[in-house]
Amino acid sequence: MASIKKVLIANRGEIAVRVIRSCREKGIETVSVYSTPDKTAPHVLAADESYHIGEAASSESYLKMEKIIEVAKESGADAIHPGYGFLSENATFANLCEENDINFIGPTAYAIEMMGDKTKARELMAKTDVPFPPGTESAMEDIQEAKKIAKEIGYPVLIKAAAGGGGKGMRIVHNEDLFEGSVKAAKSEARSAFGDDRVFVEKYLEEPRHIEFQVFADTHGNVVHMFERECSVQRRHQKVIEEAPSAIMTDELRKQMGDAACTVAKSCNYVGAGTVEFLVDKYMNFYFLEMNTRLQVEHPVTELITGLDLVSLQIDVAEGKELPFKQEDIKKRGHAVECRIYAEDPSNKFLPSTGTLHRHRIPAGPGIRVDAGIEEGQDVSIYYDPMISKLCTFANDREKAIDRMLRALDEYEISGVRTTIPFCQFTLKHEKFREGQYDTHFVPDHFTPENMSDFTDKKLAAIVSSVLRFRDEQSSTKSKPSGTVIEESVWWEKRKAVQ
Repeated sequence: MASIKKVLIANRGEIAVRVIRSCREKGIETVSVYSTPDKTAPHVLAADESYHIGEAASSESYLKMEKIIEVAKESGADAIHPGYGFLSENATFANLCEENDINFIGPTAYAIEMMGDKTKARELMAKTDVPFPPGTESAMEDIQEAKKIAKEIGYPVLIKAAAGGGGKGMRIVHNEDLFEGSVKAAKSEARSAFGDDRVFVEKYLEEPRHIEFQVFADTHGNVVHMFERECSVQRRHQKVIEEAPSAIMTDELRKQMGDAACTVAKSCNYVGAGTVEFLVDKYMNFYFLEMNTRLQVEHPVTELITGLDLVSLQIDVAEGKELPFKQEDIKKRGHAVECRIYAEDPSNKFLPSTGTLHRHRIPAGPGIRVDAGIEEGQDVSIYYDPMISKLCTFANDREKAIDRMLRALDEYEISGVRTTIPFCQFTLKHEKFREGQYDTHFVPDHFTPENMSDFTDKKLAAIVSSVLRFRDEQSSTKSKPSGTVIEESVWWEKRKAVQ
């Protein structure tokens, strides 16, 4: 394959900026695409060229395959990086790139299709020695047969959408009386979200932990893993805090799960960066959950503990280069934590909190990395994922990495929207998290808005004290220089900064 000269990034926000940075270090030109509200977004300004592709709705911009291909041709881009989300796991788009002689920086359409459909993935895993939770191997055809299987494997069970993810089309069923109603609800939600109402049944595991392995494969038959990430702190089945490595991992379990992850990649002739996700129960048994055929949001923690640039490796593999290392060459060091800073209100069921970022001052210092896709003065739009940034810390051990994250969260200043910062502080200080004894039920088991209030109140008290002290100092001065009066608007900006 020829060397890549110009990459179009078919995405937005922090991942688009992230890809642009690696391209720039490799001397590769970049092309960004943008919707109308994104016309001054960081990824637009960072690229060498930028093209408007449509209006705010994703269906009118970032999901318009033909338009993106048209821009690639017009700009002379010879490759497309899909980032994550949008078209990153769309087999049709991968095929469209190939048909137009554009290098798709990702796996083949076949791999995307096989792993994107959970029932096809389960059928494929049944031909290997990779364990997966007991249940129906294929989408249920007969609800009575599915009910019989659910009874055999024992309640509770999960009803899951075959074509989706992100918790959509998923229901936990605790007894037989609720089974049929849950199936109908899951099918309806799956049809609405994915245009596909197929669902299947699997055993609901006790105290499950969500642990995933980063895998990488080239076109020469080499497949490796880059260790695990723990992703068990979730709301609405979506991740908020990740860390690498996992606090419960042993060398033996890591080898077993790492080997299984590589087997999954080999089973679909995978190429590029991918993530194999597992559930680990309280007895330390692990089960295949799914494979994400793209780069993950949480890839920075893997980069921090391995020293590898995963985006740069994606480009190398897309150019047909062989991976520059074997499994035994990949070493891990230290510990990394990632907090996703969302414009959400943790005190109100994590509902989105859109608006203008009146203030966005990121933390700094040793061992801190911030990947942001929005800047001060810009809007968090209702049209896209409300993530403001990914805040990562790295240290020699887990305790230091957590303490560093708490310091960074305390330094982070955001006003104009509510954020998940107080929730992240609550979680990182919780004894169960500190001890590494937590699972995917952490939020429902331990979190309430009242428990979180301690973290906002202390910061608010400090701000109030500072404002009042400043006011008293100024009132004692006979002639006040202009610009020193604390106005009510400033006070409210300070108040918003801790919410």
